Amino acid sequence: MCVLSPAQAQSKIAWLSTERIYNESRLAKLAGDKLAEEFKVRERAVQDLAIRLKGASEKLEKELPTLPEAERIKRQREYFELDKEFQRRQREFREDLNQRTNEERAVISDKATQIIKQLAATEGYDIVLQDAVWASPRIDITDKVLSALDKGK
Repeated sequence: MCVLSPAQAQSKIAWLSTERIYNESRLAKLAGDKLAEEFKVRERAVQDLAIRLKGASEKLEKELPTLPEAERIKRQREYFELDKEFQRRQREFREDLNQRTNEERAVISDKATQIIKQLAATEGYDIVLQDAVWASPRIDITDKVLSALDKGK
């Protein structure tokens, strides 16, 4: 049988949504804009390559029945090389974007962690949980953390 002492019964718990921090904070929006600007040229290049690949596919499909064997093999090889290049560039783009997104989120997380520690100290929280399946709005401190992040504290 477990018996709680009065101190344990009075534990103060808080909860916050990290997803809201990453999506709704001013820092997150600035990071999103920064990443969009940083990757727009590469994104456009990948899109242009996709358009070239689609055009090459349509042209090859249309001309394939009338091509001599040697020309058909050469054109198919060129198409497959273009497809490999597209897949490679697309994969590299996604990997680089994910890495930079994680770097920007780490900066936000570090600042949020400092704010959470300050809140825990000033408001007397014994534990701060994140990403629970469900939490009462009564213990949700996400808005306080967002507000402090947006003020630049």
